[in-house]
This record gives sequence, C-alpha cells and structure tokens, in this order.
Amino acid sequence: MDAALLLEYGWVLLVLVVLEGLLAADNALVLAIMVKHLPEEKRKKALFYGLLGAFIFRLGSLFLISFLVDVWQVQAIGALYLLYISINHIVKKIIGSRNKTDEAVEDTPKKPKKQSGFWMTVFKVEVADIAFAVDSILAAVALAVALPPSGLPPIGGLDGGQFIVIFLGGFIGLVIMRFAASFFVKLLHSRPGLEVAAFVIVGWVGVKLSVITLAHPALGVLDEHFPENKIWKFGFYIVLIAIAVCGWFLSSKVPAKENENPVEELEKQTEL
Repeated sequence: MDAALLLEYGWVLLVLVVLEGLLAADNALVLAIMVKHLPEEKRKKALFYGLLGAFIFRLGSLFLISFLVDVWQVQAIGALYLLYISINHIVKKIIGSRNKTDEAVEDTPKKPKKQSGFWMTVFKVEVADIAFAVDSILAAVALAVALPPSGLPPIGGLDGGQFIVIFLGGFIGLVIMRFAASFFVKLLHSRPGLEVAAFVIVGWVGVKLSVITLAHPALGVLDEHFPENKIWKFGFYIVLIAIAVCGWFLSSKVPAKENENPVEELEKQTEL
C-alpha cells in the first residue's frame, strides 16, 4: 500500500474505533445492568460468556457477510436496518426524556420484577451482544466497502484490506466493551448528547450504504463509480465530523451526582 492508501484506510479505522467506542460504552452499560442482580462472582462469568459468544458470532458473521456483501438486496437490508436503529433510538431517547419527567411526578411504588437465573441471564447477555454486533458490523461494512482496493488477496467478496479494517473495528469494539468502556461511559454520562450524535452517525452511515446500493450495477440508479467519487467521499466525512462536533458542543456538560455513579458500577462488574 502507498502512503495515501494507508492514510485513507487508517482514517476509516479511526472513525470506526471512535464509533465503536461510543456504541460499546452504551452497550457495556446495558450489559452491566443486565447482570447486576447476580452475585458478584457470577457477574464476571456471565459477562465473559456473553462477550466470548459475541466474538465468535462477530467472526462467523463477518466471514458470511464477506461473501454476501456484493448482493444488492443484502446491502439494501443493511442500509434500511441502520437507518431504522438510528431513527428508532433517537425517537426513543426523545420519548424517554419526556417519560422521565412524567415519572418524576408519579410516586406510586412499583412491584419489583422477578430476576432471571444465571444461565437465563447469560442467554439474555448473548442475545444483546448479537444485536450490538449486527449494528457495528453493518456500520463497519458500510464504511469499508467504498475503500479503494488494497492489493491484498480477497476474502469472500471483500478486498483483503477492507476485511482487515472491518475485523479490527469489530475486535476493538469488543476490547473497548470489556476494558475501556468505563472511559466512554463517563464521557457519555457527562455529555449525554454524544449518544444521540453516535446514532445520527449510524444513520448517516446507513445513507452511505444506501448510496452504495443504488450504485450497484444490478440497479443502476446512480453511476457505478459514484461511491468512489472523491467529492462524495469528502462530503460524507465532513458531515460525519460535523455531527460529532455538534454532538460535543451542543451537549451540555452534566455534573456527576453523588448517589449516581454508573462508571463505578461498570468498573466493579468488569474488573479482572
């Protein structure tokens, strides 16, 4: 690879790592809450089994999608799914913040829910991990498939370099979920608007995958080479950076409360 190609691949990997970090932080906090009811020694086991299953699923699905990535129907489903989770999350976030205001007025005590046993909790963690993996793999594929050929041997329907970028993005996402999530949780907790920005980025990546689908030779709605157009690529990343910057500066910093520390809770449940 020449320097320009390495720079482009490195930039996409960097974007993936940041996006994976923000998504993995939210995911890790969800997993920590899911295992919270278990005894301390069983929490770590449940998280370990869940993350191990997620790694196997990610690896298997990555090999599978590498053979299907050039099928326009698969691209279209992936684009629609990314757009759906982006819009769904943002709408839920808006409705959720309204519900919190309503709940603050109500003081009716709620019945405690019946908690799941160890293996049922492991199963739930596994299912949640798989759902998180689908999101991140599709986002990674959408970002990587428009990269120019690396010259490395192809893997399935993907260029070898593209496959490596997607694999590294997914692998780093799991590492972040296991070891660095507390940093991203702290970031999301202090600047909650970043979570919305992350899902807006997911939606924007869905738009990119839609463009790739519409440029597929079998459809021909857009020119086949449009996704590789430098102006489109430049515009895509300018908008992506603008979303991230707006998410940072438009998100008011929330001071930590004494009785509310999700970072400490997460660190307790994920420490070795």
